[in-house]
Amino acid sequence: MSVAPIASIAVAATRRALQLHHMPSVIQLAVAQFRPRKGERAENIRRLADIFAQVDTLDPRPHVLHLPETALTGYFVEGGVRELAVTGGTLAAELDEAYRTAVHAPRSLDVVIGFYEIWKSSLYNSCMYVTLGAGEPDVRHVHRKNFLPTYGLFDEERFVERGYDIRAFDAPWGRAAMLVCEDSWHSLAGTLTALDGAEIVFVSAAAPARGAWPRDDGVPGPASVGRWERLVRDIAEEHGVFVAFSNLAVTEGGKSFPGGSLIAGPKGEVRARGPMWEEAIITVRADLADLTRARADMPLLSDLRTALPHMLANLERITAGIPESLAFDPAEEAASETMPQPRRTAAPAGPVRVVSGGPMAGGPPPLALDGALAEEWLAEFLRSEVGGRGFEKGIVAISGGVDSAVTAYLAVKALGAANVVGLRLPYRTSSPDSLAHGQLVIDSLGIESRTIDISAAVDGYLASEPDADPSRRGNVMARTRMIALFDLSARYRALPLGTGNKSERLMGYFTWHADDSPPVNPLGDLYKTQVWELARHLGVPDVIVGKPASADLISGQTDEGDFGISYAQTDQILNWMLFGYSAESLVARGFPAADVELVHKRLDGTHWKRRMPTVAMISSSAIGESYLRPVDY
Repeated sequence: MSVAPIASIAVAATRRALQLHHMPSVIQLAVAQFRPRKGERAENIRRLADIFAQVDTLDPRPHVLHLPETALTGYFVEGGVRELAVTGGTLAAELDEAYRTAVHAPRSLDVVIGFYEIWKSSLYNSCMYVTLGAGEPDVRHVHRKNFLPTYGLFDEERFVERGYDIRAFDAPWGRAAMLVCEDSWHSLAGTLTALDGAEIVFVSAAAPARGAWPRDDGVPGPASVGRWERLVRDIAEEHGVFVAFSNLAVTEGGKSFPGGSLIAGPKGEVRARGPMWEEAIITVRADLADLTRARADMPLLSDLRTALPHMLANLERITAGIPESLAFDPAEEAASETMPQPRRTAAPAGPVRVVSGGPMAGGPPPLALDGALAEEWLAEFLRSEVGGRGFEKGIVAISGGVDSAVTAYLAVKALGAANVVGLRLPYRTSSPDSLAHGQLVIDSLGIESRTIDISAAVDGYLASEPDADPSRRGNVMARTRMIALFDLSARYRALPLGTGNKSERLMGYFTWHADDSPPVNPLGDLYKTQVWELARHLGVPDVIVGKPASADLISGQTDEGDFGISYAQTDQILNWMLFGYSAESLVARGFPAADVELVHKRLDGTHWKRRMPTVAMISSSAIGESYLRPVDY
């Protein structure tokens, strides 16, 4: 590996620093949290024109408008990238036309925006810096995302190519650099931008929210937003630069981008934060003289430039695969061993304090839930998914249990009571309490309701199968209820909303193509114990929250009785297993072996229930394998 290009950065940065004194020292930044309509580039350009018009009226008027990653298409478009990608020149022309249409007297405006790009016949996830309103649009730089997440919920490298260049560039006001999402998670990327003279680093992101447990920093929002804030502040503080972070504020197929954009100053301080879940424009006056003050107080960047030649020598040794022991002169080492050693005075003897983190420290994220955060998060999810699919209403099968009650409460929060329909679908052996508790939810929320007895429909089929065991009979009831739910959804023009929780789904405790059929489910990533916690926060009546969970198929039946283990213990074991801990390691940490084996067996034995039907693949364009489109595009 050649390190000459890296070494030249420090020299070039020193020369450029002399030129920056002639630039304006105060920059007005505007960071826009944008909510694109998935896959609708033309419509999103039109909506961006409205933002241009709004920005033009701000006082002071921004010099730079910063938008998120994939701002004009949405992020999770999978195979749709090839249909949505454009060249940088095309995008610059579209932005310029939108800007000139939106404002009466166009003035110079710099725009930083993420987009899917076609460049040299390849597809990239890119970010452009372009100056509008001063003659022809002037593309200052295009950064192509270097680090493509292909793990967990991400599969980016399957659809776009990697970029391999990270550098700063000249802007009308000074020196800038751009990073796209995961680029900024690698500390060397921020270091390269600073060494290349960047004064402001623009980080454009499409970062989905994760982590609904209570945060300990006093800042509202998901845990992932807190992690991003620490990351942005660290880049700013270490290098003495401004960092602007712009994130999408939209829901795509269940993945919620929370906004939470921010601008950090060169001492790592937060200058401004964006709100959660909504579009917003965050503005800050950035005095570039603050960089001088920050670097005088903490000259880390200067120290780095001084040490850079030695660090580059180490980098070359490491990349060449030379062991550390061979990077030194053995004769020199031997000589040093024969030199007289200074006399040392022994420290006073005595016990040394021992601080222990406890046995087997670590573990998965907590199951504790921030009720207010979860309420807003899931309500926004429902609002986006229902509206995005062309509906105004939602319809819920209300069983009298806590899961359906929580779904109904969230639906009313998201859509309003007038837009939620509750169905009671009893069988003749259903518990009277189930009917009463279902009505209690309906009355508490003030929603429209229907009650349809499914006994005749179920018995009509089972008359030809008189020997059906309780499991088969329960499956028939569950599927009959789904027939009613989906039929009435057509009548009311209301989207069916699911009520199955994560514990049931992982334990396989549901009827395939019945309980899991509704296309939108707010509870599917909440364990049962978390549903109970959210129910208490929402004010679901205690008589519903406190009763034993039951599918109500047989008198006296309970979920935990069927499992042979409590939900509290089940959820703890599942939480550890889903974060990569083996059954053996859980037993070593004190979980009862029989409980671990029970949960592990059910988890491993029910994967098929959590997947779409298996299709024989005989072509190179199999749906879901090669032909990939997200559910909301």
